Amino acid sequence: MRPPGPGRFRYPAADNYTRQGFVNFTRWSARLPGTQRRAAARTEHMAPPDRRGEGSVPAARAERFTDGDRPVPAVDELGVREVLDRVPCLVALLHGPDHRIAYLNDAYTAAFGIRPAGAPARGALPELDELGLLPLLDQVLRSGRPRTVKSRKAPDGRSYTFTCTPAGEGDGRGVLVFATDVTDHAEAAERLRASERRQRETAVTLQRSLLPQELEEPDDLRVAATYHPGGTEAAVGGDWYDVITLGGGRTALVIGDVMGRGVRAAAVMGQLRTAVRAYARLDLPPHEVLQLLDGLAMEIDANQIATCVYAIHDPNEGRLVYASAGHLPILVRDENGTVRRADEPTGPPLGTGGWMHASGSVPLGPGSTAVLYTDGLVERRDADLDEGIAALERALAGATGGPQVVCDRLVRSAGVTPDHDDDVAVLVLQHPARSGAESELFRNAALELLGGVEAAPRARAFASGVLTSWRFPAELHDLGVLAASELVANSLQHGTPPMRLRLRRTDRRLIIEVTDGDDHLPRRRRAEPGDESGRGIAIVATIASAWGSRRTPGGGKAVWCEFLLPKTAGVGV
Repeated sequence: MRPPGPGRFRYPAADNYTRQGFVNFTRWSARLPGTQRRAAARTEHMAPPDRRGEGSVPAARAERFTDGDRPVPAVDELGVREVLDRVPCLVALLHGPDHRIAYLNDAYTAAFGIRPAGAPARGALPELDELGLLPLLDQVLRSGRPRTVKSRKAPDGRSYTFTCTPAGEGDGRGVLVFATDVTDHAEAAERLRASERRQRETAVTLQRSLLPQELEEPDDLRVAATYHPGGTEAAVGGDWYDVITLGGGRTALVIGDVMGRGVRAAAVMGQLRTAVRAYARLDLPPHEVLQLLDGLAMEIDANQIATCVYAIHDPNEGRLVYASAGHLPILVRDENGTVRRADEPTGPPLGTGGWMHASGSVPLGPGSTAVLYTDGLVERRDADLDEGIAALERALAGATGGPQVVCDRLVRSAGVTPDHDDDVAVLVLQHPARSGAESELFRNAALELLGGVEAAPRARAFASGVLTSWRFPAELHDLGVLAASELVANSLQHGTPPMRLRLRRTDRRLIIEVTDGDDHLPRRRRAEPGDESGRGIAIVATIASAWGSRRTPGGGKAVWCEFLLPKTAGVGV
C-alpha cells in the first residue's frame, strides 16, 4: 500500500479493517456483478493446464510491450488502493454488522467529504441513511447476495446507482458499496417524462375541448355523460359522445372510440364528431349516417379505424333505433329492472369500407334507462370481454336514481381510477315515467286523414279543439291552427294517403307533424306572384321556431314544425 501523497487523507485508525479488507480484496471483488463473466472470458484465452510444461505462462504475466523490456503488471501485482483511488465511481468498504468504515475512495470523499475510519455508517455516512440504504446493507450482509438500487438522488444533488456486494467471510465479512453517477441519465429521463406529461396535457386538453361542453337537454329524455382519460402517460385516446336534438321531439345519441392514442386519435375523433353532427341535421336513419361516416373515416386517415353507435329516440314510438359500427352493445333497463342487450345488427368499424350497415331497435318506454359506453369501462387484460359486459349489466340492474347518479355508480363499479389504462366514456339516458301534474305537460293527439276536400277543414277543426283544450294563449293557438292547415294542404297536394296529423306538446314546445305515403321531401322556395302554390312551406318556416322533414322507415315522409312555448304556458291543467 503506497503512502498518502500531498493532500491525501490517511485513515491511521483503520489498519485492522484495511488489513483484513485489502488482503482479501481480490477474492471479494470476484463477487462484483460481471466479474465472473469477465474471468470466464479470460480463461478461454489461457493455455490448457496440460500444456504449461511446454513453456506457456499465464497471459497476465506473459504480455510485454513490443517497444521495451518493461513487463505489463499483472492484476495481482496492482495495489488495490492505487486502483480504487483512481476509479471515478464512489467506492466504500464497510465492515461488520455495524457497517463500520474500512475504506472510502477519493471520489467518495470528494462527493460527501472526509469521514472517520472505523465509525459506524449510521452516524458517519448520513447520505446512505437518507437514501435508505442501511436496511439494504443489512440484507446484503445476511443473505450474502448483491443488491442494486437504481437512480437515487443523493444529498449532493446528483443521482447514483448503488450496487452493494458482500465481501469477505466469517468475522471479516463486510459490504462493498459501489455507486455510479447517473445524473445525466436521470436528468434526461426526467426531461423525457416532462415532455410526455406535456404531451398528455395537450392531448387531454384537446380531447376535452372536442367533447361537448354542455349536453343538449331533450324534452323527453334526461341525459348525463362522463369521460375519464386513461393512463399516466400521453395515452389519451379518441373516445367521444354527443347528444343532438333533431327537432320534432326526436333525439340522436352517439358514442364512439377512435383506435390509437395521443393527439392524432383525439384529432380524428374531433373530425368524426363534427361530421356526425352535420349528418344528423339531414335526419337520416342511423345506418345511413354510419355509411357516410365510414367513407369519411377512410378519407381522414386510411390507417385509423373507429367504432361507433348512432341511435335515435322518438318519444312517439317508445323505441331506440340504432346502428352499430363494431361497437359494444347498448344496455337497456326497463321499468321493472330487467336489463337486456341490444345485440342486433352490428357492422365492422368505421374506416374499413365495403359494408352495408343496418339499423336495429330496442324498446325504451317510460321508466327505462339506456347506457352507451366505450370498451375502457368493461375490457380488462385478465378477463373476457363478455364477463365485463355481464358485470356492467349487474351493476346497471342495481343502479337507481338520476342519470348522473347511475353514470357515477357504473364507473365506480367498474373500478375506474385516475391511473386506469384506457379511456372511458359513458352516456346514460332515461325516459322518465311522468305522473300527476307533470304528465299534463306532455300530451299527444293524432287524427287519421283519408284525403279529399274535407281533409283540410277537419284538420283545422281538430287542431283548434286540441289547442283549446291544452289552454294555449290565443296567439299561439292561431299560429298552431295555421301551421297544421298548411302542412295538411301541402300533403294533400304533393303526397299520397295514408295521411296523419299529430300534435304533441312538451313542457317547452308545441310540435305539429304530418305524415303521408310519398317519400318526396318538400323544400322551401320563393313563389312567383302568379303562382297558385309553393307558399305553404314558406309560411310554416316563417311563423314556426323550426321546421324540417324526413323519410319514414316504412316509406313516405314526415313534415314537422315546432313552436316554443311561453313560460306562462309551461304549466297546463
